[in-house]
Amino acid sequence: MVKISIITTVLNAVDTIGDCIKSVYNQTIPVEHIIVDGGSTDGTKQIIRDKYLSYISKYISEPDKGIYDGMNKGLDFATGNVIGFLNADDMYAKSDTLSKVLKVFTDSNVDSCYGNLVYIDPVKTDHISRYWQSSSFNSKSFYWGWMPPHPTFFVKKNVYEQYGCFNLALGSAADYELMLRFLCRHNISSIHIPEILVKMRAGGVSNASFKSRIKANKSDRLAWKVNDLTPYPWTLIFKPLSKIKQFFL
Repeated sequence: MVKISIITTVLNAVDTIGDCIKSVYNQTIPVEHIIVDGGSTDGTKQIIRDKYLSYISKYISEPDKGIYDGMNKGLDFATGNVIGFLNADDMYAKSDTLSKVLKVFTDSNVDSCYGNLVYIDPVKTDHISRYWQSSSFNSKSFYWGWMPPHPTFFVKKNVYEQYGCFNLALGSAADYELMLRFLCRHNISSIHIPEILVKMRAGGVSNASFKSRIKANKSDRLAWKVNDLTPYPWTLIFKPLSKIKQFFL
């Protein structure tokens, strides 16, 4: 039987954490939701305890070494055999999003899946500003600057147990390195769900501007190096454009 665990790391997101939690709680299937708070000081901890504690499966609040350290902590506590990550600023697109993910994993040969994502206005959450249209996966996709939207990336827990968690030494490129390691180095199987799975608030911690992606080039190169992979010369040049089908609407 497939069980999905969703891990949310949070630091000072008092205005958005409620939307995130409710979008998981309102799914049409039972879901384990783990919240890992890195030591919020803006009222996030209080609102979780006062309003949403009964909505979630486990709540951890303690200092950490950043978002990916929090994600690794969540992985330690997760009891599901499929793992997803939802940022504190984000929400699932529909109440049946995770049921569609669950359906994919009824095929025991599938190791992972991912879908599409939209960027929304931080306040007017019904307003879409950009659309990240992903595409079907093949093992050479990363060599052309491709990457799936990490908040839509769901992976079997045994893949983490076999190939490791987030590498904190990679900084902001830790999610990129993990997907590169799983999909390109170890060639785990992956299915594209051609639907919008996640709504991401523009300007959140998980968003990266073109300029900041260029600055992260060094970490991106390290991601290839630690996996004993050699990118094509243009791979990292065009990686900031990996969301090539993001259109302003």
